[in-house]
This record gives sequence, structure tokens and C-alpha cells, in this order.
Amino acid sequence: MPIAFNKKAFNVLYSVFAIFSCLALGKLCSYVAPALPSSLYGLMFFTLSLHFRIFDAEHIKSTVVWCLKHMGVCFVPAGVGIINHFDLIKQFGIAIILITFATTFILLTLVGLYYQHYLAGEE
Repeated sequence: MPIAFNKKAFNVLYSVFAIFSCLALGKLCSYVAPALPSSLYGLMFFTLSLHFRIFDAEHIKSTVVWCLKHMGVCFVPAGVGIINHFDLIKQFGIAIILITFATTFILLTLVGLYYQHYLAGEE
């Protein structure tokens, strides 16, 4: 009896394989060159593998959308952890807010400029 092809299950397994293989490469890079955290190396490998079409973005898309939809659950513990360092927030609160807004603005500006450049290159 043939095994039924379940596209959703395949996409999830494909996504997990893609993410974990990139994270494993990131761990290896962090071991060889410990300048950056392994997760950052893994994220760079994942981005490059999608850019150069080593992994198919269409297969990964549904899993990434699901992860983004449920991302708030992952950040609740971090938000609760901030309360443990309330004294630091009282002392450096203004600086933290200014740095957060400045870096967010810079990041959004750079992404927007890159996207406009990318769209202009496609036309």
C-alpha cells in the first residue's frame, strides 16, 4: 500500500531540515570563528541558502508564516524577564528607548532602500 503524500507534513519536515542544517553550520562556524553567535551564523546561512535557491522558499513559506503568527508566545518569557532587571531599566530607560528607535529606523530605512534597489533591478 503506497504512503499518501501529505504536502503540509513534507513542508514542515523540509523546513525543519533546512533550519536545523543551517543552525548546525552556524554552530560549526561559531566553533571555528567565534566572532559571532552560532545562531547569527545560522541565520546568515539560512538567508544565503534561500537567496541562492539551495532550499525552496515555497516549501518553507507555510512553516515560516506559522512561526511568525505564533511568535508572541516566544517573547512573553523575555518580557517577563525584563522585570528582573527593573533597576537597569530605571537607570538606562531613556537610552534604551532611544537606541531601540534609532536602530529600528536605520534597519527599516536600509531594508526599504535595498528593496527599492532590488525592484529597480528586476524591471
